[in-house]
Amino acid sequence: MSCNSSAQNITKQKVYPVNKTDVEWKAELDTMEYHVLRETGTERAFSSKLNKTYSKGVYACAACGTPLFKSDHKYDSGSGWPSFDRVIKSNVEFSVDYDNGYARTEEHCATCGGHLGHVFDDGPKTTGKRHCVNGAALDFIPIVIHINE
Repeated sequence: MSCNSSAQNITKQKVYPVNKTDVEWKAELDTMEYHVLRETGTERAFSSKLNKTYSKGVYACAACGTPLFKSDHKYDSGSGWPSFDRVIKSNVEFSVDYDNGYARTEEHCATCGGHLGHVFDDGPKTTGKRHCVNGAALDFIPIVIHINE
């Protein structure tokens, strides 16, 4: 007799404010966005155009549009992924994953649960944190300045 049962495999999944089926997500996201945001994938280092974007603006979740990071907190970590020293509070949640055989802090959009990347303790002196984020998980929204003549 085995001790394994289907009851042991049931895990509670958080229901996020934006909650869609896999079919709906696949219809709305491109292949890489879906892989990163919904399957906790990782894009290739240095492959995102957002890695070297330094314009003023906000980085939002590519799945639901929630603002996650401000351009003022972005820096070049040399890692090959967009990096920030802090998040927009309450818009990002954290958990621990062991996918690589050791504990890592994983970050998710607090609105849709989309996987963003991981947080490391080797960031700049401002916070000591490096939020290493997949560019495919983000949309950049530039700040537009209107000058009245």
